[in-house]
Amino acid sequence: MTATLPAGIERVLFTEEQIERRIDEIAGQISDRYKDKNLKLIGVLKGSVFFLAALARKIRLPLKIDFLAISSFTNKSGAPGLVRIAKDLDDSIEGEDVLLVEDIVDTGFTLRYLLQTLASRGPNSLAVCTFLDRNSRRIVQVPVEFRCFEIPDHFVIGFGLDYNQLYRNLNYVAVLKPDRE
Repeated sequence: MTATLPAGIERVLFTEEQIERRIDEIAGQISDRYKDKNLKLIGVLKGSVFFLAALARKIRLPLKIDFLAISSFTNKSGAPGLVRIAKDLDDSIEGEDVLLVEDIVDTGFTLRYLLQTLASRGPNSLAVCTFLDRNSRRIVQVPVEFRCFEIPDHFVIGFGLDYNQLYRNLNYVAVLKPDRE
């Protein structure tokens, strides 16, 4: 990483080395937990792609991967409102051990919807792994079994997280300058 940060970035929150080390640890925990199971990772597009790819390479088990995409809408007051699936899974998860992979868990509304929706499809087990957990903004309590980092209430970018579809490709996580939010 260069000493000069791109315009709009206030500071680096997690370096590439910190991220890699933490993903190694989480992948080890997942490998141990699912050692005798057929694991299926489900990534939530688009943000989770970078994390899911890095995580999957470190898990020491054969596994399957699928993706879904969601759209969230706020209500008139700006509070979280409707969530809908914009791209559904390609395959059934009935009888599968499923690990839902998120880039960030924030208020919990979207994750609650996804967990309810996926649970209704009959998986053998369903758990959550998130790259970032912003627990300080949690409104709905949701189970998060695996998390790489808990973060403060800042707008973060990099390693899959974006601002207007930009910055996803950074190999670190940074805080966006407040005037850019």
